[in-house]
Amino acid sequence: MRRLILALLAVAFATGVNAAELGDDGLHKTPWMRDTFKDLNEDLAEANAEGKRLMLMFEQRGCVYCTKMHNEVFPDPDVTAFIEDNYFVVQLNLHGDTQVMDFDGETLSEKQMARKWGILFTPTVMYLPEEVPQGLTAPQAAVAAMPGAFSKGTTLDLMTWVLEKRYLLDTDEDFQRYHARRIKERDDGFTD
Repeated sequence: MRRLILALLAVAFATGVNAAELGDDGLHKTPWMRDTFKDLNEDLAEANAEGKRLMLMFEQRGCVYCTKMHNEVFPDPDVTAFIEDNYFVVQLNLHGDTQVMDFDGETLSEKQMARKWGILFTPTVMYLPEEVPQGLTAPQAAVAAMPGAFSKGTTLDLMTWVLEKRYLLDTDEDFQRYHARRIKERDDGFTD
């Protein structure tokens, strides 16, 4: 009996005790995701009212890369705290039927919106500015997009780059150069 209990504990730890729960739609659910009416203008206004940045996250049932992010990256205390403190996250289902109102006023199902926006990979994360000019769609307004699963360092660097509005700086340091500099700084022992 003792061996059976130890074996079950080993399996539990190997499969990720801190893994995010799966919802009825098969998508990972975290406490920092917002359940909204998916009216992006309203979501942006609410994010701004809280002093946070709007982040849209497309996922799909059975996505191994979404699972990787939810099991290995998002549960990290640094990543979780950064998201909770700075981002208003709205999850969208690549194959979902929930209605989404884009910034341009068009309302489509999640799956139709994914096609309109050209979303091909999950997870795909879009970061929005505090103000979206009238008539633009979410991808037209986005200041950055992250298609796929990335490491903790890359994820935190991109979220920091967006939060610091480095995309507005008139320098030669785009995100790739910023990220390379941050990797070197971490390798050299410099931390925030």
